[in-house]
Amino acid sequence: MPGVYVGSPDKFPMGALMNKGLTLKAGQTHMQRYLKPLLAKIEGGEIDPSFVITRHAKLSEAPEMYKTFREKKDKCIKVVLHP
Repeated sequence: MPGVYVGSPDKFPMGALMNKGLTLKAGQTHMQRYLKPLLAKIEGGEIDPSFVITRHAKLSEAPEMYKTFREKKDKCIKVVLHP
């Protein structure tokens, strides 16, 4: 579960985790270490991350797009919001 520390998560399904016999491992993403070199590669055209963008929407559509993402409708992966 790589990511950035968020403090104490609310409503974490610990019972479901235990009932399914799952093992949870986590670790900090090395965001500070890799952000600048990756951004330079994107800006230089070496990496094209646009394949993860599945939707473009107006900022006013953000609540609807979040719901689409959360419910995994239409294979939604990443939404770019435009003001």
